Amino acid sequence: MFDQLKRLDAIDGDFVRLEPLSMSHHHGFCEVGLDEDLWRLTVGTVRNPDEMQRYIDEALMQRAAGSALPFAIIDKLSGRIAGSTRFGNIDSLNRRVEIGWTWVGKEWQRTAVNSETKYQLLRYAFETLECVRVEFKTDSLNLRSRTALLRIGATEEGILRRHMLTHDGRFRDTVYFSILESEWADVKVKLLERMGQSQSRSQQG
Repeated sequence: MFDQLKRLDAIDGDFVRLEPLSMSHHHGFCEVGLDEDLWRLTVGTVRNPDEMQRYIDEALMQRAAGSALPFAIIDKLSGRIAGSTRFGNIDSLNRRVEIGWTWVGKEWQRTAVNSETKYQLLRYAFETLECVRVEFKTDSLNLRSRTALLRIGATEEGILRRHMLTHDGRFRDTVYFSILESEWADVKVKLLERMGQSQSRSQQG
């Protein structure tokens, strides 16, 4: 599975292009990603260009180790970087990946860019990598993320209590979700509907 991911050039959609992360994305990440609200409910935080450099370095080390494939999210309409996401915890033997480490600049939140990013990653996972399971995890306090995952048909599996230490010293409870191969067809329909609704809102705005 990871060999196939390493050969991936990009994932293209109607609204987004997911490019494998490189240091060339640093400037664009700094333009949209140094907003402290984006990192409020994450384990780490990025507050300045040096921390963004370390963030990218760590992501690239995970890619080199074969455990993750990070992406830059490109808004195809403007050509600008909108955020980042990745496949992580790649388990080729058990045909399983996690989708996460996702942040999107405020300009693109609640838009088709955000919805299509999730759609394209899930479609690639199930239809190209032939995964049997895709996982998500989020802070128990992140009600927006939890609601969004439930809305598209992901199953909440449980809460790992005091699971991870956050950048502000809090031990967070982590909620796990999953989508199975047999559920992908229904989830795909819901995501396509959400993408259409998001595009309509963007045009009205």
